[in-house]
Amino acid sequence: MDKPPKVKVYEEVLQQIRAFITAQGLLPGDRLPSERELSDTLQVSRSSLREALRAIELLGLIETRRGEGTFVQAYRTNRTIELLSTFILNESRTREELIHARQMLEKEVIIHLAGRLEGHELQELRILKETFTSDDRELYQQFFSHLFTVHNYQLLTRMWELIDDFISTYHPSPYNHGFYSNVVSILKNGSPIDVHDLYESE
Repeated sequence: MDKPPKVKVYEEVLQQIRAFITAQGLLPGDRLPSERELSDTLQVSRSSLREALRAIELLGLIETRRGEGTFVQAYRTNRTIELLSTFILNESRTREELIHARQMLEKEVIIHLAGRLEGHELQELRILKETFTSDDRELYQQFFSHLFTVHNYQLLTRMWELIDDFISTYHPSPYNHGFYSNVVSILKNGSPIDVHDLYESE
């Protein structure tokens, strides 16, 4: 069954906006053109454009600042994610799959960086690890956020942030403190096999 014309227009405009952001190479903090300019560029009505912009803002991809304009922003937890999680995380299988997906991303970044970090970068991780003396969620977030930043893969970073935001509502502290010491050792001179063994032991 075909979707109603209004829905089709709305979805098309939303995709056009996202394609525009990508094509222009806009990064977090960059300003979008005004509604009038964007409407002319995309050749869509102002009402359809405004509706699509509101949806994208709810997803945390843009931010409207009164008197300044609309800006691209890095993904952050917002009310929409919290509402979605109350439904998605009711399924135990979904929870398990999300944990597995997060671990896949973690493994990818560790394997990619193993043997490639400079001495000072490894030291930063050690200092970060020692800042927290217990199995703390803040340690997990800061530790892997640092790794994903060094990795510099924006898509993987956003995927990890999104999945972790869901998981954090029921699985706040995924690893014990010794886990991070093992990760630092693998990053210094480990191999992909070491990474898989590390996660098998968790």
